[in-house]
Amino acid sequence: MTNKTQKSLSALFEMRSMMLKMEQDVGLGGLSEIEKDVFLAAHALSEIQGEAVTSDEIRTHVLIAGMAQASYHRALRSLVSLGFLEKADGYKARHYVVRSDVVH
Repeated sequence: MTNKTQKSLSALFEMRSMMLKMEQDVGLGGLSEIEKDVFLAAHALSEIQGEAVTSDEIRTHVLIAGMAQASYHRALRSLVSLGFLEKADGYKARHYVVRSDVVH
């Protein structure tokens, strides 16, 4: 392993450690990695707090791109049941609002 590779891996480790701490600090620590990715994708897509995002928009986000369809839908259902996402008013299905108030 080259010195440059070692430095890169050390920097990656530090960044990953900071990410884990930040996730814990804002209340996402109890979520699976897939749930975190779905929640963060939905959050990134809702430019205005309380704005509805569609499940199709979330599904095509770069964080979700390689995720199996079944895993995505399980995570989406879980986030709704945990209160991180809620079904948007005025829509029958497939529209969600990010509950930013559940994270610190």
